[in-house]
Amino acid sequence: MGTLHIASDIVGAQVFIDRNYIGVTPVTSPEIALGAHRLNIMAQGYDSIAETIEVEQGPRDMQFNFKEVRLDAAIDVVHKHRLGSCKGRLVATPQGLRYESDDKNDRFTLPLTDLEVFEVDYLAKTLKVQGVKGKKFEFSDPSAANGDRLFVFHRDVDKARQRLKQGS
Repeated sequence: MGTLHIASDIVGAQVFIDRNYIGVTPVTSPEIALGAHRLNIMAQGYDSIAETIEVEQGPRDMQFNFKEVRLDAAIDVVHKHRLGSCKGRLVATPQGLRYESDDKNDRFTLPLTDLEVFEVDYLAKTLKVQGVKGKKFEFSDPSAANGDRLFVFHRDVDKARQRLKQGS
């Protein structure tokens, strides 16, 4: 059997193991069967955390941080030029937005807090990006029949931007 000591940066977060309520953080759960288990932790006003964990014999300390901004999003896009276009990939992390392309003149990296324009037009299936002091970029999703993937990418990045502005 294994023992889990679970803590979080939000006191009182609810902890579930394999959908069974364990208690609120900080909490100790003794006598957990060895092997893989699904851990869910929820705190009001924050995104839930869900992980598959491996329980081993003996005690294990686990720390979860709700206040930390988590973002790992990427989407293949087409960058529309005045004449023509090029293919690339938009990647978003808490450190910023990065456009990767074979066209070295189009590549860019911007901190999320420096985005002046970051808009999705669902019907036109486009995403517009502009840094505070940079040029404008317009992207589309070449593989989609609608703007769903651009919308989801925009939503996830914008949520992280707002949390960063709030000082998370």
